[in-house]
Amino acid sequence: MATLAFSTTTTTTSNTAFSLQKPPPSSSSSSSHALGSSFLRGTVSLRVASGRVSVVKSSRSGLAIVANGRKAAKVERDESEVDQRFRLNNLSPQPGSRHRQKRKGRGIAAGQGASCGFGMRGQKSRSGSGVRPGFEGGQMPLYRRLPKLRGIAGGMGAGLPNYVAVNLTDIATTFQEGEEVSLEALKERRVLNPSGRDRKLPLKILGDGELDFKVKIKAGAVSAAAREKLETLGCEFEILPKKKKWVSVQYSKNQARAEAYFAKKRGESA
Repeated sequence: MATLAFSTTTTTTSNTAFSLQKPPPSSSSSSSHALGSSFLRGTVSLRVASGRVSVVKSSRSGLAIVANGRKAAKVERDESEVDQRFRLNNLSPQPGSRHRQKRKGRGIAAGQGASCGFGMRGQKSRSGSGVRPGFEGGQMPLYRRLPKLRGIAGGMGAGLPNYVAVNLTDIATTFQEGEEVSLEALKERRVLNPSGRDRKLPLKILGDGELDFKVKIKAGAVSAAAREKLETLGCEFEILPKKKKWVSVQYSKNQARAEAYFAKKRGESA
């Protein structure tokens, strides 16, 4: 009988494969093999018949050594090793983060048999999409009962601003006579710092405060109060054009056809 000694050592190399290395022959009748791994540690000796090949199997819990078809010994992982490297063969989810899926329709004793928790008949127990989101059986749904969300035309974006606003008070404290007031200039002087959705909005001048010198206005819109005060000072205006909304070619044709039709109707009625 020959004796095989399996010794596991800790290495810092990136190679994760197990290797069996045969030592130089000795005068004794026993031979030893060294088994290297990056996350196992320990030594186990196993007596096997001479001339037979031993099988080494790795598992999640450790290393199982099988000789002649029989499991003879097992080397557990050393969990106290702090410098353990993450590799594909030792990764696993956090305990409790993964749950087994319920197996429905496998008998009443399993807890989810018979109707499988869907109840007795009705729309919600049938296959298919079921009740659409927001439907309340025909009564006025919540998203239409609330004034903020009333109707389809208003929707969630009904109360969102269309401009980035600045008042005459901010212009008076930040700019001097003859300078140009634009969105870029307001950003450079830290008067406005739009973020998110506001970064794509144009500038609007509001009439809160007083201004006693001329400036050049370059904005997307000016309120009526601000326009009156700026025109009194003789300020120059440059109203930027609005961004055109994209429409399909077919929509443009239909719109032109409708305008021509209603113009003809108005002419006939006159």
